[in-house]
Amino acid sequence: MQRSLIDRVYSGIIGAITGFGMLLLLAPTLVVLIISFTGGITLKFPPPSWSLRWYVELLQSQDIIEPALTSLKVAAAATILSALLGGAAALGLARSRLKIARVLDALFMSPMVLPAMAFGLSLLLVFNLLGVRLSAATLVLGHTIICVPFVIRMVSASVQQLNPVLITCSLSLGASRWYTFRRITLPLIRRGMVASCFVAFLTSFDNVPVSLFLADARTEVLPIKLWAILEGSLDVRVAAVSGVIVLLTLAGLVCAEIFGGVSRQIGSR
Repeated sequence: MQRSLIDRVYSGIIGAITGFGMLLLLAPTLVVLIISFTGGITLKFPPPSWSLRWYVELLQSQDIIEPALTSLKVAAAATILSALLGGAAALGLARSRLKIARVLDALFMSPMVLPAMAFGLSLLLVFNLLGVRLSAATLVLGHTIICVPFVIRMVSASVQQLNPVLITCSLSLGASRWYTFRRITLPLIRRGMVASCFVAFLTSFDNVPVSLFLADARTEVLPIKLWAILEGSLDVRVAAVSGVIVLLTLAGLVCAEIFGGVSRQIGSR
């Protein structure tokens, strides 16, 4: 009886801490979603009235739509490059027992460890020393560098779960390494690749520090545009944009879970 009471108290404390943590994580997103449906003209919580006017206004705001399209293009390009580079690195490092593999792994993970602002500034200095002018290409390259670690980590988890006997059997039966990779390895690590591309796309799309340093005057991305709007006024369109991003992200997660079990792969890294 005493043991049962202690267990209930322990479960209650853990549940309370978990609930408080979830509230801290979800409250900002919920507040932004609620404010985006306000009928007022300022970012006020709770809203004085309810309306879809700011979503309608958003559809007519070319000054926001164009940076959003630019962010989508940059994120798509960075995702493709990071999938190719990070996937290849993961295949080479995941099962290697060489010391150089651990050194390379730490080197690839450095963008995740370094402060984001310092990393963006260092990239700017490197491009300046090389005489490379800032453009959309430099922005894509910078985003690729920060996305590659996520791809390596998540694809490595899939590669480590891969049974090496399958590859050995394929090679022993006369299949080439390319055929084995295409028909055996790639299908088995597909979930890791899809999950890593999803995370890489989100990482690139909402990145501020690297975009702040590497974007030129003609390449305006959505996070920097929203930052500039909030500096000048409390425009409710910013909340509407945030609401659209949140809803699209949730829809993407649901689709990814249905077709690929991405959440399980994300949780395994």
